[in-house]
Amino acid sequence: MRLRNIPGADDVIEKSEYVINQPENFKGKWSEFFGNKNPIHIEIGMGKGKFITELAKQNPQINYIGIEKYSSVLLRGLEKREEAQKETNLENLFYLCFNAEYIEKVFEKDEVAQIYLNFSDPWPKDRHAKRRLMSRQYLERYDKILADEGRIIFKTDNDGLFDFALEEIEETKWQLESMTRDLHNSEFAEGNIMTEYEEKFSGIGKNINRLVTYR
Repeated sequence: MRLRNIPGADDVIEKSEYVINQPENFKGKWSEFFGNKNPIHIEIGMGKGKFITELAKQNPQINYIGIEKYSSVLLRGLEKREEAQKETNLENLFYLCFNAEYIEKVFEKDEVAQIYLNFSDPWPKDRHAKRRLMSRQYLERYDKILADEGRIIFKTDNDGLFDFALEEIEETKWQLESMTRDLHNSEFAEGNIMTEYEEKFSGIGKNINRLVTYR
């Protein structure tokens, strides 16, 4: 599906108080940015923001950073935050308009407690495998920022991408904590927050895959 560019999105994001410009300046200093030592959870490829907004509402004791490289998509996340802000003070939620390929330039070792990857681009061509967010190249990047007890939680409707993720985990030092190929009919369904994509695909009967991995 072709991404629709929204005129003026870049300008809105640049001026937003909730989007962190030059995030590399906060590497090793995120607790100072948030003004507390609460754990930091990040979502890479946050899309329109439904998932991370709901997480932030439910867990005020956790700091959240949503990462999205497309300004037109992040703009929708800002709109969701604005709606949620009418009911809840979301001081624990901020965003980066940023390419996660450079994630280690933004976070220091042990700064991130958890990473969420939801319905990531499958990059189906073999030559693009290293761009997949569960590739060994990205796992190596996550290793540089995750705390010792840190976890990656990955969800996708794409069975091939899920198989790829499992293979990458097996070929690296990462360990598989749990997995299911049918999230909504599994023991992990309780408390699951659905993304926009998840609602769409599960609504037409598509199974949702989920795994949790750690080092």
